[in-house]
Amino acid sequence: MLTVDEAVARILVDVPRMPAESVPLRGARGRVLAADLIARIDVPSFDNSAMDGYAVRAVDTRGTTPENPVVLRLVGTVAAGAVGPGIGPGEAAAVMTGAPIPEGADAVVMVEDTDGSRSGTVAIRVACPVGRHCRRRGADVAAGTTVLISGTRLSPARLGVAASIGQATLAVTRRPVISVLSTGDELVEPGSPLGAGQIYSSNNAALTALIEEAGGAARDHGTAPDDLDATIAALEAAIEGADAVLTTGGVSVGAFDYVKEAHARLGAEMDFWRVRMKPGKPLAFGRVRRAGRVVPLFGLPGNPVSCLVNFAQFVRPWIRSAQGDPRPFLPVVSGVAVDDFRDTPGRARLDRVVLTRSPAGIEVRSAGSQSSGVLSALAAAHGLLLVGADQAGPRPGEPCRVQVLDPGFWDGTGPDYRW
Repeated sequence: MLTVDEAVARILVDVPRMPAESVPLRGARGRVLAADLIARIDVPSFDNSAMDGYAVRAVDTRGTTPENPVVLRLVGTVAAGAVGPGIGPGEAAAVMTGAPIPEGADAVVMVEDTDGSRSGTVAIRVACPVGRHCRRRGADVAAGTTVLISGTRLSPARLGVAASIGQATLAVTRRPVISVLSTGDELVEPGSPLGAGQIYSSNNAALTALIEEAGGAARDHGTAPDDLDATIAALEAAIEGADAVLTTGGVSVGAFDYVKEAHARLGAEMDFWRVRMKPGKPLAFGRVRRAGRVVPLFGLPGNPVSCLVNFAQFVRPWIRSAQGDPRPFLPVVSGVAVDDFRDTPGRARLDRVVLTRSPAGIEVRSAGSQSSGVLSALAAAHGLLLVGADQAGPRPGEPCRVQVLDPGFWDGTGPDYRW
């Protein structure tokens, strides 16, 4: 049986990079940049004022004090987006924030440090050094600079940087298309009446959301019944046009677990069937060739917690790697156990935990039942406590490591932002 690290290594070997495509700037949030973005212009592209005030020659304000102001002749007003007259000795020009610095000026005096006059002269009440309140050309970005590197996930601020250098479109990696197929006669779509012995299907809804969150494009193929021919047909349809396929259920040792046989009938080369972890032991992984493409097949467990935990460990890194993300894994933070998490060693454990902040750091508590069928505990969890296969788990007060699923644990746990 493979360890978690061994399984990850096998899954991530030779992950194909999705091809690049061009998308509009306003549709690129969350996408992964496919090529370095190099500035073709300086930002700002001209020296401009950081304040509403008066453009001056610094030498003309030397020795100035509130009690002994210098009076300069006004030669005009420069608005943002306009170009004003140059200034010479003893002259000033009113400038707005973002307006070009007039030729001859080398500093800006804030309105608050003057008499605010616009009637031909202005009294300057402070000495102003060269460069004061001036934004210099290229101070933010110099032409020729690589502003974003390939593999960067495009956040709103990064899109703002791209816009500032004039990019209307961006080269990003195509979203990998991931098919999702559940199996089992017991599964019923939400909104339909339940029959005897039936349950509502939750895995597809959760997995499609996780795929989209990871940057993939999800295709929901619904549920295949517990029938070999039907499972083969549904799996073949899921493979068609997909970059990877996720199935849930049918990979254990039950009499109606047909996914293994369906994989074999479709010519899949299976790499492994089980991983030494809890929850999520019955994970299958293999690859099938179709029309010159290699399509990974992830056979996830049917139990909802096991299914989603396996997605976080194995599928999400594949999706992120396929987009060229150099950091495809979820973040891990250090904390201190509040509850007793000791158990019998043997398999790597990923316990569902709730995180809170305290003056001592991050406190780690159980999110509730650790049963692989109790989805509500995973929904309440901020992360997964990582316990090695040869470890019993931390006692109260002992350090521990947690893989963060929900960064929202920071919300409301510390001081607010009021000064």
